[in-house]
Amino acid sequence: MRTTNRPVRHLALATALLAGLLAARHAQQRWGATAEEVAAELPGDAILGGADLVTTRAVTVAAPPQDVWPWLAQLGAERGGFYSYDGLQRLLGLGIRNADDVIPEWQDITPGDVVSLARGVGLTVAVAEPERALVLHGSPDPDAAEDAPIPFAFTWAFVLEPGPRRTTRLLVRERYRYLAPWAAPLVETVQVASFVMTARMLRGIKERAEYRPPAVPVG
Repeated sequence: MRTTNRPVRHLALATALLAGLLAARHAQQRWGATAEEVAAELPGDAILGGADLVTTRAVTVAAPPQDVWPWLAQLGAERGGFYSYDGLQRLLGLGIRNADDVIPEWQDITPGDVVSLARGVGLTVAVAEPERALVLHGSPDPDAAEDAPIPFAFTWAFVLEPGPRRTTRLLVRERYRYLAPWAAPLVETVQVASFVMTARMLRGIKERAEYRPPAVPVG
């Protein structure tokens, strides 16, 4: 009579599922990026020093950096939006509308400015190098880290690397430093939504820079 070792079968299934989840996590954290880009030091990396989690995602844009930068300069919930999923942004009640044109009055961005993620939530501009890099930084009060509503410090870097034949590699790097024991599971959960929105944002910027060149701003 044939017997089935159910515990062994269940363990094998769980192991395969865990391996699949880890592989998916690894892939989404470096979506579109080369190994060299993942390992490279980018503007803004030094702000947090050691980070507990780093993601690097990238896309090639068939336009030079000067045609990509204006779309980065006007990022923000109350400016050009984030070029991601309009329907999802509305569903979440973020009040974000994605611009399809470069607006002149949104082009001035300097360190110390605040880029709004949603109503009442913003990140501070740490680096603003036109046609090169935009780095945003957020951190709760260090004296209240354990009780902070957001238990991690964070940088969000957008970096433009010129490529051959007037192309640009657009890199987006997120760096997290955990400030409380429960930060890790929270960030891992946030990363799922971050990947979905960031992948669409990269494609959204690519589409606009390639097909709506900002040589003649509208506004």
